[in-house]
Amino acid sequence: MNHKQIKVTVTRQLPEPVETRMKELFDVNLSNSSTPLTREQLLKNMKDCDVLVPTIGDKIDSNLIKESGKRLKLIANYGVGFDHIDVLNASKKGITVTNTPNVLTEDTADMAMALILIVPRRIKEGVKKLVDDTWDGWAPNALLGHRIYGKRLGILGMGRIGQAIARRAKAFGIQIHYHNRNRLPIKLEENLEASYWESLDQMLSRIDFLSINAPHTPSTFHLINARRLKLMKNSAYIINTARGEIIDENALTRMLRSKELAGAALDVFERGNEINPRLKELDNVFLLPHMSSATLESRIEMGEKVIINIQTFSDGHTPPDIIFNS
Repeated sequence: MNHKQIKVTVTRQLPEPVETRMKELFDVNLSNSSTPLTREQLLKNMKDCDVLVPTIGDKIDSNLIKESGKRLKLIANYGVGFDHIDVLNASKKGITVTNTPNVLTEDTADMAMALILIVPRRIKEGVKKLVDDTWDGWAPNALLGHRIYGKRLGILGMGRIGQAIARRAKAFGIQIHYHNRNRLPIKLEENLEASYWESLDQMLSRIDFLSINAPHTPSTFHLINARRLKLMKNSAYIINTARGEIIDENALTRMLRSKELAGAALDVFERGNEINPRLKELDNVFLLPHMSSATLESRIEMGEKVIINIQTFSDGHTPPDIIFNS
C-alpha cells in the first residue's frame, strides 16, 4: 500500500524532526498540544484513522476499542509501556498494537543514578537554602548527608534498565543486589558483580537503596506495600523511575513522614499527575514530573520506531515491535 494513503493520527505534539518525517511519509493528522485528548476527541480520531499514535496519557480501554469502528487497524504506541491500552480486546477486534522498546534504557538509568545521589546528599535542601537566601556559610555540621560508596543497592527488576543502573552504580563503588522474575546468567551476574535474591523480602531488609525498575502489571501492583516497606531499614532510600502503581504511595508517605524511611526520589506516582500533597511537604523527598526518559535523543528514536512500525505494517508485514499479533 502507498504510505501516503495511510491516515495516521497523533494524539500529542512530538519533536519536530519526528513530525516532519511523518508528514513526508503519511497522510498525518498532527496535534499542536502537549495535553491529552478528551475521551470524546480520542474516540473521534480512532473512528477516522487507519493508524493511531497514542501516548501513555491516552487511556484506550475496551469500550473505546469497541466503539472505534472498523477503520482503525494499528495502534502504534509512542512509548514503551502499554498498560494504558487494552491489547487483548484490540487484538480480538483485529487491531495490531506496537510500542517503542529499547530506546529509553540509558537515559532512564542516568536519571536513576542521579536520584540515588540527590536524596542522601540532601541536595534539595541545599538548593532551597540558596534560593531562599538562608545560607549562612559553611559549617561542620551543616546539611550532613550520607555517602553512597560501599552501600547496598537493591534493584527490583533486572531488565535492560536495571542492568544499566547496576553498571553505573558499580562504578560508584556500590554493592549490587537484585530481585527479578528470572535469575540472570551467571556470567552476566559476575560482570555486574550482582547478588541475586530469590526472596524480595529478604533483599529489602538488607539494602540501603531500592531502585524500582519493574513494569506495572497486576502482579506488581502495590508490590512494595506497607508490609514490605516496614522490612526496610530506617536509613534506607527508595528510588522509583518505573511505574508509580508498584508502590503503595499512602503507606510510603506515612513512613517517610514518621522517619521510618530515610527518604525517597520519585519520578512516577500512583495516580499519574495527582501527587499526594503530603509528599510535597517533605524535605527528604525529591519529586520529578515523569522525566527520566526526557531527552531529545530518546524522543526522536521513539518516533523513528513508530514510523518503522507503521511502514512495516502498511507494507503487509509484521511490525518489529508488535505487542500482540492480531
